[in-house]
Amino acid sequence: MSTETSESATSPPTQPPSAPSRRTFIATTSVAGGVIAAGGLTAGSSLLGADEAAAADTAPSSRVSLTVNGWRHTVTVDNRTSLLDLLREHFGLTGSKKGCNAGACGACTVMVDGHRVNSCLTLAVRLEGAEVTTVEGLAEGDQLHPLQQAFIDQDAFQCGYCTPGQIVSGVGCIQEGHTGSAEEIREWMSGNICRCGCYVKIVRAVEQATGRK
Repeated sequence: MSTETSESATSPPTQPPSAPSRRTFIATTSVAGGVIAAGGLTAGSSLLGADEAAAADTAPSSRVSLTVNGWRHTVTVDNRTSLLDLLREHFGLTGSKKGCNAGACGACTVMVDGHRVNSCLTLAVRLEGAEVTTVEGLAEGDQLHPLQQAFIDQDAFQCGYCTPGQIVSGVGCIQEGHTGSAEEIREWMSGNICRCGCYVKIVRAVEQATGRK
């Protein structure tokens, strides 16, 4: 008769390891997460070569020549630069205002080749050879444009933030021949928002500039 016995029969039963406490678990995972995050950043940086990193930091740019208020400019700009930012940041023409920056308020309205545009939505690099007129270019020396004078006469502004865009848009509205009635003026000026609610006086100013008042 065999006298061998299995080890499991003679050894005391093994106790399962105790579960870590909640505090230990949180501390351990926080440290591990920090190490992984740091390692990930280092690995990512090493994977991206110096040439690729430099190329990613350098945005594509283009050279563009355009005339603004009668002055010819030639500049090299980031291809993503809007006409509004070109006017304000590069040329110092801050009359055109950045309102919504989404083409919904009209505060940035300027004229490009005789047509009203939202300069915040217009890429500067697409304006090679264009002629741009901002509110600063409407007056002739000390002589205000008739619509600028009409805005003063009719008190057609309060805070004044939307006023440059309103005036440029009004000039475009007059040039386009959309001033046959107050209703027509309101329709063709509807893209310009006045949060102060001066619409009645704005319409009167456009009418005055067209000789209807």
